[in-house]
Amino acid sequence: MLKLSLSPYLVLIYLMALLLGACSPVTQSPIQTAPENDPIAEILNQKNSSVSVPEGSLQKMGFAVQVGAFTQLENAVGLEQDLKKKGVDAYHFLHESGFYKVRFGDHNNYAQARTEAEGLRVQGVIDNFFIVIPEDYSLARIQRSGKGSLRTELVTTARRFLGVPYRWGGEDRGNGFDCSGLTMVSYRLNGLKLPRNSRAQFKAGRPVAKKHLQQGDLVFFATKGGTRVTHVGMYVGGGQFIHAPRPGKTVRIASLSNKFFKRTYVGAKTYL
Repeated sequence: MLKLSLSPYLVLIYLMALLLGACSPVTQSPIQTAPENDPIAEILNQKNSSVSVPEGSLQKMGFAVQVGAFTQLENAVGLEQDLKKKGVDAYHFLHESGFYKVRFGDHNNYAQARTEAEGLRVQGVIDNFFIVIPEDYSLARIQRSGKGSLRTELVTTARRFLGVPYRWGGEDRGNGFDCSGLTMVSYRLNGLKLPRNSRAQFKAGRPVAKKHLQQGDLVFFATKGGTRVTHVGMYVGGGQFIHAPRPGKTVRIASLSNKFFKRTYVGAKTYL
């Protein structure tokens, strides 16, 4: 009988405890916390994407944001330019699906990438977006599985642009056409942070003799005379390289034995 008479009181105490607990203040952490309604963020944020690399090599890409799926190149270029006006380091590319897309950002964790994307969406600059994690890059997949060749992946990515009127708004546009955009995008899409312009790319790599060139190495030219680098392409094998020539021309393959390129050749660099 005693047990039955106390039961309602126990229930009442339990309910009061729940109400008091619900009113307790919750300490909010700063930006590192996972975005709301994003269950994978907490797991990803526990991983550190800052991985040490050998001296002279390129840093690995971190978390990036991907937006758009355009059938027209002009639309991707327009979005890229809108993002750049906001101070965002954006670049467009031709996805393997056949659509033109835009990527930006190189963040240490998922939450930072998500926060940047959400801010731009609130401003109406972008719509839907996708977070690219370091494990998505071919560099990480090859290192994880021990299968495949990063050099092959680099060339495959660059070849995707063949025939495309590669319109880039980068730092080499004063030379007429940003050839370095093609090489930069090819490397970044595979997980390595290659600098933007051709001169910075030339400084970043390790010298390699022409006879020792391998797929994915970059070849540099002084197309305006002298020794100042003004043009870059990616070596694809067989004495050939892929490059973005100049306005009105499409991305194409050329030969290092061509008289013009033989005369203006400055050197080659490897990053792998």
